[in-house]
Amino acid sequence: MANSKRKLPTKSSVTTAQEKPHTTRQSPNPNDVPAQGSTLGNLFQECFGYETSNFSSLTNFTTWLQRPVDGAALGVFRLLFGAAMLVDIAEERGGGQLDVRFGEPHHCHFPLFPGMRALAYPLMGCVYLCMWLGAWGIMLGYRFRCSCLAFIVPYWYIFLLDKPTWNNHSYLFGLVGTLLLFTQADSYCSLESWLNPARSRSRTVPYWNYFLIKFQFFVLYMYAGLKKISAEWLSGYAMSSLSQHWVFAPFRQMLDPELIDLLIVHWFTAFFDVSIAFFMTIEKTRLLVTPFMLSFHLMNSRLFVIGMFPWVCLAEVPLFFSFDWPRRIRGRTKTAPAEAAALTPSKPSLLARLRTCLILGYCVLQLFLPYSHFITKGYNNWTNGLYGYSWDMMVHSYDTLQTSIQVVDNDNQLVHNLNPFAFTEYERWTKYADMAVQYAKCIEENIQNRQVKGGPSIGSNISIYFDIWCSMNGRFQQRSFDPRVDLLKAPWSPFETTSWSLPLLNELNHMRPKLRTIENEVLAWNNYSDVIFVADFPGLTLINFISPDLINCTLTILEGNVRYKSEVERESYFLTAGKSIGLQSNITHFVTTIGQKPASYLFTYTNKTMLEQDIASEEETAAESERPLLPLWREFEQRVANYQQFLEHIGNCLLYLLYDVPIPLAVRERD
Repeated sequence: MANSKRKLPTKSSVTTAQEKPHTTRQSPNPNDVPAQGSTLGNLFQECFGYETSNFSSLTNFTTWLQRPVDGAALGVFRLLFGAAMLVDIAEERGGGQLDVRFGEPHHCHFPLFPGMRALAYPLMGCVYLCMWLGAWGIMLGYRFRCSCLAFIVPYWYIFLLDKPTWNNHSYLFGLVGTLLLFTQADSYCSLESWLNPARSRSRTVPYWNYFLIKFQFFVLYMYAGLKKISAEWLSGYAMSSLSQHWVFAPFRQMLDPELIDLLIVHWFTAFFDVSIAFFMTIEKTRLLVTPFMLSFHLMNSRLFVIGMFPWVCLAEVPLFFSFDWPRRIRGRTKTAPAEAAALTPSKPSLLARLRTCLILGYCVLQLFLPYSHFITKGYNNWTNGLYGYSWDMMVHSYDTLQTSIQVVDNDNQLVHNLNPFAFTEYERWTKYADMAVQYAKCIEENIQNRQVKGGPSIGSNISIYFDIWCSMNGRFQQRSFDPRVDLLKAPWSPFETTSWSLPLLNELNHMRPKLRTIENEVLAWNNYSDVIFVADFPGLTLINFISPDLINCTLTILEGNVRYKSEVERESYFLTAGKSIGLQSNITHFVTTIGQKPASYLFTYTNKTMLEQDIASEEETAAESERPLLPLWREFEQRVANYQQFLEHIGNCLLYLLYDVPIPLAVRERD
């Protein structure tokens, strides 16, 4: 009796409520699993509820993917995903700032493929309108295939048009929208099934409809965890000071802020990402980890400005549960055995096997792309590949100290300093060589077309140089590109390493703990002191103008050798490790790295205007203390206002196209 009772749960885990219509299913046969792997097969079946024989051949795997399951849970996910995309279009897709992004003729875009161009502003409004109507169709389940196409075609066009806007969840939204196109997600909770009662009687969908969506999210979580299992993340440098946020208030009763940042923000998050998809797949652990899954995404919605990403992930959580849970809630759990049997052929057709091969090909592609950067070497700089399809979420944080662009008129030997953000509001081009080249060529095109009004006259023979200083994950501030290279003539290929893209100075990583110690000491001097850590390559010169607002400025060498000179002094000074020198304010200083190795040094200073700012900050702090911890109503009002702007932009574009009504534009201010 004990043995028979132990077998019952195993059988129920295999033949769940949503699989009961599967009348062709055979009883478990020990001969289906090799004797040597019987223990492993039983463990796999105990954990995941499926027999290993389902994956032993293409035919068995196809039958497993084709088995009919209830489409109710997929229908609810479709509805929630469509609703999230309706909000996303006005926010992260830039619908609320449509006029600024596409209304300026000299605005620079960074397309993935050469030759891609943004349409005229009124036509871009139509593109957004098409995407918006497609999202409505997805949510309502009306004309589902056409709605998916109306959504994903404009979505991918806008996505590929501007690489600086890429992030992992925007990439995820495009993939999910594309996958939904091939599913029957409109079989439940849709206008289509309501308007077509005959369609509504089709309660089941092939399991591969679920498999594709769940696999995509499985890759999202697992790869996000794998990318975090590195010394860079586990050392706690990527995300700092998050422990000060109110969501970590319960943990501050037990741990100090530094331990919260290390143990919870970094270590626990890495373990969570790499394991949560497995725990949600295993039936015995699913209910146990679901509260962690929900809490994780709700906390992310408060910690970061990441749009609809947490909410789409929350909408996906019920897909791990029974396929018919919406019908159970409504009290309708009838099955249709005859229909299920009809959908489950005894032997998969050639078309079904071909579909399985395509599904496997897609899975292999998704598993390969995040580690394909050895092919696309031109996109590698301090990190591998373009940010947005590698699932390396929150692994790298940047602090850009200085960005300067010089346009040199070679005919007149004149140097013009250009506002770095004169033609774009994005900043990611400062980190990636491909976008730096694109921006330089866009600047040249705007200058040649004389689209910059009121500026100095510049000849046609020009050179453009970028000098960009930034820090990644608490390292030294350093250059990302060689400032001596003319980017209009700089070679770049997606498949070759970029020679003028300067590498990350990892040989100075051993000093990172020391930097924290020095920073804490300098900040302890008074409330107005600060420090900047700098590292530079041999032969390059840092040109630094010190504002008159700064006093008690000092240059201290940590490693290497430099030659220092100011604009008011004729002689220069040779400084080695451990040496310091005082710096005057309101003048320009030159620090040249000499020798064969990079030099690292720091600037300490005191801001004499901080006292006034400190008084103002106290007033701001008092005002902030009155703000609610959950400003949901304020966020709702902001989203409504942004959505109104989006609809106004669409209306203005339509009125212009139909009746030639002039479009009011909001133009960005430039220095």
